[in-house]
This record gives sequence, C-alpha cells and structure tokens, in this order.
Amino acid sequence: MNPFSLAAINFAWLPILPLIAVTIGAMVVLLAGVRMADDESEGLGWLALATLGVAFVLALGQVGQTGFAFGGALAVDGFSAFFQLAILITAAFTILMSLDYASDNHLAGAEYYSLLLFSTVGMMLMAAAGDLVVIFLGLETMSIAVYVLAGMRRRDPRSNEAAIKYFLLGAFSTGFLLYGIALIYGATGSIKLDVIRTALSGSMTSNSLLRLGLAMLLVGFGFKVAAVPFHMWAPDVYEGAPTPITAFMAVGVKLGAFAGFVRIFLVGFLPISGQWSSALWVLAVLTMTTGNVIAVVQTNIKRMLAYSAIAHAGYVLVGMIAASAEGGAAVLYYLLAYAFTTLGAFGIVVALERRQLAGDLIADYRGLSTRSPALAAAMAVFLLSFTGVPPLAGFMGKFYIFSAALRQGYTYLVVIAVVNSVIAAFYYISVIVAMYMEEGGVEPVRMTRRPALVAAIGLSAIATVLVGVYPAPYMTAAQNAFNSALGEAAMRAASLNQ
Repeated sequence: MNPFSLAAINFAWLPILPLIAVTIGAMVVLLAGVRMADDESEGLGWLALATLGVAFVLALGQVGQTGFAFGGALAVDGFSAFFQLAILITAAFTILMSLDYASDNHLAGAEYYSLLLFSTVGMMLMAAAGDLVVIFLGLETMSIAVYVLAGMRRRDPRSNEAAIKYFLLGAFSTGFLLYGIALIYGATGSIKLDVIRTALSGSMTSNSLLRLGLAMLLVGFGFKVAAVPFHMWAPDVYEGAPTPITAFMAVGVKLGAFAGFVRIFLVGFLPISGQWSSALWVLAVLTMTTGNVIAVVQTNIKRMLAYSAIAHAGYVLVGMIAASAEGGAAVLYYLLAYAFTTLGAFGIVVALERRQLAGDLIADYRGLSTRSPALAAAMAVFLLSFTGVPPLAGFMGKFYIFSAALRQGYTYLVVIAVVNSVIAAFYYISVIVAMYMEEGGVEPVRMTRRPALVAAIGLSAIATVLVGVYPAPYMTAAQNAFNSALGEAAMRAASLNQ
C-alpha cells in the first residue's frame, strides 16, 4: 500500500469548475429566495436554469480532455463529460417543467430549486469519481437532496409517505454500499479504481472479502437504480413525489447511479467480470420481468411509468453483463435515449395534472387526441419509443444493447429481453388506444400559458426522434466516452505495474 502524501496531490481546479458553478448557483438561489413567497418562485427557476447553462458550457470545454485530479479522486475524461452533460440537460428540462408547477402548487421555491441543483452536483460528482469514496459522497449528496424533494408537497400525505419511505430504504441501502466499499478496501488495499483494477488483474479472484464486497456493492447500486428485488420504494415514491421531481428521479438519479455503477464494474472490476456477471444476469431477468408484468395491471400513469423505469433498468443491466467496450457504449447510448423519452413522457403527465384534481390516471388520457392533438401525438412518440418501435431512440437503444449481449454469447438473456419488450408493448399501446380510440378524460390547461413546459416536451420529442433516426453521432460519442474511461484506467494500471 502506498503511503498517503497530501503534498503529492494535484489540486487541479479546472476539472471541477462545472461542479463549482452549480454549487455556487445553488447557494445563490437559496439565499435569494429566503424572503420570496412560494408562488413567486419562477425567477429562482430561471436563475437555476442560467446556472445550469454556465455549467454546461464549462463541461463542454472538458470534452476530449483526459487525466486525473486531486490525487486520482476525480477523473477527467470523456465518460465524465458525457454523463455530466446528460445530467445537466436533465436538470434543465426538470426546471422547465417546474416553473409553473412549483408556483401553482405553492412549493417553497428557494428550497426546491437549490435542492435540485445540489442533487445535480452529487450526480456530476459520481460521473467524475476516480475512487470509491468520491462515488459514495456523490451518491449521498444526490440522495439526501432527492429525499427532501420527494416530500416537498408538505400537506400531501402521499408526498410525506414517499419521502419517509425513500429516506428509510435509502439509508438502509447506504449501509450496504459503505460496507461493500470497506470490504473492497480490505481486499485490495485501496479505494482508487485504477489501483483496484491492477490488484484484480493478479491472483485475487478467490478472495472472500472481495466477493462479499462485490455483493454489498450490488445491493447498494441495485437500490439506487431500482433493480428487483430492491425496487419496492420506486412505485410509491414516484407516485407521491411532485411530478417534475418524479421525472428527475426517473432520469437524473438513474444517470448518476449508473455512472458510478458502470465506472466501478465495467472499468474497475472488469478483470473479474466472471464473478459478477452471473449475479447481474439474474438481477436483469428479475428486473425486466417484474417491472413489465406488474406495469400491465397499473391504472395510475405515474405508477405505470415507475414499473416501466424498473424494467428499463433491467435492459441497461443486459448491456452491463456483456462486459465489453461495445456493451459499455450501448449502455451509455441507451441511457441517453431513455433520458429524453422519459422526460418527455413525464412532461405530458405534468401537463394533464391538476392541483386538488387527479390527472394522473390512465383513464384521464381518454380522448386526449381530440382535445389536444399535439400532446397526444407527443405522448404517442414517447410511448412508441419506450416500446422499441423503429426508428425512434428506444428502438436503437435496445438494438445496441441486445447486439452487444449477443456478441458475448448471452442468447437466452436476449430472448428473455425481447419477450419482455413484447409484454411492455401491451401497456404502452393501451395508453395510445385510450388517447385515440376512447372518450372521456380530463382537459389539459391551455399550453399557450405554459411556454416552458411546451419547450421541455417539444425538445424531448425532437431529441427522441433525432437520437433514433440519426444515431451515428450519439453512438460515436458514447463509444468515445466509454473507451476514454477504459483507456485511461488501463493506462494508469499499466503505469502502476512499472
């Protein structure tokens, strides 16, 4: 084990400028909104949006750079830039959905937007983490803010239940994650992913501490990405949380958690992929099947999308099981496609939702095509993308994931995934049938009064089509991002061996 030397740490501030920008923005929003009324919070939303714009430009400037900062605690590579840009876009779309929603529902704007930014910082930290402790810090920064955001509708019992349930189960999973990190440290002598990768390239495959640590990490990340059997919190929390926050959880939390999950398992633990791929195989099958089968009987659109999100986590796990450069790139592409599709679908839910009046039942979508053809058409695009209908983003995502798994010989797993896609088509298309072939439902608020929400839905729909119709640049970006993380780690591992 190398002795720790504070003087040897390279305090390079440039790589963390996007994180600093979002953190400062969050504190400014919090202080600026202290004396502001809850229904006058729209200005804080625009301030938060401007913060994300600055951070996006700073993160964009890091594309193509490689290296480590703070003694290897932070990685500067294409992988971190890819996820940070996707996370910033997700947060920006969430704020666009929230501008009217937060003031209409009298949510405390200062706390709402600052917590959203702090949670974004946690996600970005996970994407750039070079060691296990930084991943843990990022995960907790993200999670604690989201626990509070889930309970922002303080007078709504369902929101309170969501926050408490998410916090208690989240704290439980944190224990597993931390215990796993401690065991991995005990087995390898380091928390740094490149050092761990070097140690695992030797003769450590039968180490019992290592195996137990891997199992603990799988439990911890399984909870964060809502993989079965650690998914129990998701439907209740998704239903009870404010809808824009549900979208943020369904996309942002998954992006942050999978950034850490992929960085640890597909980069750090790649030399021992044979030890964890079987466990992930079982998790993937359980997650896809449970999510899709239970989603079929849901009558609440938020609960249906929650079980859909669980199923999609299973598809992402199929790409991870491939444990190859092709599989890693497919995972990144799939997450990007899933992000735009999910944000758009939840944008439609926000459009139909009313205060004191349920607008989140699937029955409320009956006849939407006659009352609001544009909303119905956009929702149809998102649902068809979820289903995997070509040439939308969801189809290309599944194509890349399944191709990567087939190339590694996981034929039965791909067959199960395809069968699950057929089951999923039933409940996605049932919503389209309700919108176009049935009558009733609720009238959405005139969308001309909600330009920010229209922008979020419109941009999501354009991106969902564009990423599917013209996949080459996005897949190339995903390949470069994953190869960057893989190559940088390999280089560091090689230099450690010299």
